[in-house]
Amino acid sequence: MTTKPLNAAVLPAQPAPADTPQPAARVTIRGTAKTSRRFTVPRSVRRAAGPVGLVLLWFLTSATGVLPESVLASPVDVIRQAVDLTKNGELPHAIAASGRRAAIGFLIGATVALVLSLLAGLFRLGEDVIDSSMGMFRAIPWVGLIPLFIVWFGIEETPKIALVALGVTYPLYFNIYGGIRSTDAQLVEAARMMGLRRFGLIKYVILPSALPGALVGLRYALSTAWLALVFAEQVNADAGLGYLMSNAQQYFRTDVIVLCLVVYALLGLACDFAVRILSRRLLTWRANFEGEA
Repeated sequence: MTTKPLNAAVLPAQPAPADTPQPAARVTIRGTAKTSRRFTVPRSVRRAAGPVGLVLLWFLTSATGVLPESVLASPVDVIRQAVDLTKNGELPHAIAASGRRAAIGFLIGATVALVLSLLAGLFRLGEDVIDSSMGMFRAIPWVGLIPLFIVWFGIEETPKIALVALGVTYPLYFNIYGGIRSTDAQLVEAARMMGLRRFGLIKYVILPSALPGALVGLRYALSTAWLALVFAEQVNADAGLGYLMSNAQQYFRTDVIVLCLVVYALLGLACDFAVRILSRRLLTWRANFEGEA
């Protein structure tokens, strides 16, 4: 009996057992293109863009006649007047006289504000006696006290310095007082548990906590000092920037008036810049939010 050969059947591929290692899939890694660094304008250039843009707009409107010279002198005339007054010595002498008044008035006002804010901020009795009175006097417009100061102190330097001192006192007092009272109570309690007594608590906890508010008040006080000086020097002044402005007003010299206003602004800007540098030095221990990029 003959048997036929069995033809080999093609069987379908069986799946590999689960424990059989599978070949690793080929993964293609594509190189990412290098992103170029974004160009950013320096902050000093951005901060100067606003004032420079205003000066350019002022120059263009004056050059095209849109802004008549009788209304406002052109920047070229203001610069020319600044050069002339500097050469004959009038502008440096006026700046020195105004700076002396502002400095004396600021020192007096800052001393009064510091003493009153410490008494009111550190002691409840001082708060009860001082804070309500300061809140009442703050509601009185200090510019309106010029006639009363003239009656009290005459028309010499004293009323001008007193007006500057009064304008400086309020922003410094309320910012220092607020900084003292905003000290974290838990931080004070922790310092007491560590053994700090009253003097050490004031020196190492309360005053450092009040320092940011005091520096903010210092910026306001310096700007207010120059603002008060503008009003003070309009009253019977024989020297200073206000004296130059009064004389220029009689002869409709808008170039001199604008020049004096620019000098006031530059002096205030210089004081504000000095306080900003001082803040960076004194507040290195404090992490601040500096804005988004």
